[in-house]
Formats: sequence, structure tokens, C-alpha cells
Amino acid sequence: MKSSNAGPPTPKPPKLLDQVRAKLRLQPASIRTEEAYIQWITRFILFHHKRHPREMGSAEIEAFLNRLAFTRKVAGYMPRWRMLYCN
Repeated sequence: MKSSNAGPPTPKPPKLLDQVRAKLRLQPASIRTEEAYIQWITRFILFHHKRHPREMGSAEIEAFLNRLAFTRKVAGYMPRWRMLYCN
């Protein structure tokens, strides 16, 4: 019989959306706001074929926002988003 000295298994780090939820719950925001943030983050990730946001930058944000502007007609929010995330 082989003995294993590996010790206890190391816990996995929390997933991205769980981290976002935890951060949002530290702020005075409603559960609806949290749900909306999670939905937009999920849409962003799916738009880029499930790439992790850590691997993306301003070009990917720009592509996502352009898609929203042309398909969802949300252009009113574009200047503020670009100012915050694409500089």
C-alpha cells in the first residue's frame, strides 16, 4: 500500500462571478443591482467566447460596447463607459 504525504487538498480560489458578488455585497447596493452587474459581466464574457476578463483589455471592451451600440441601441451610455474603461 502506498502512503500519500500530499496533505489536505488546497481549496480552489473563488470563481470570478463569486468574487464580484462578494465585493458588491460590501457596498450599499440592492440585490437587483448585483444581478444586473452579474448579467452584464456574463454577457461580456460570452460575447468573447468565454475568455476570462483578465485576458482582455480595452480593445475587447470597445468591441463589446460597439456591439451594444449597434444591436441594442444603448449608445447613450457609450461615452461614459469609454471614458471609464477604455483610456
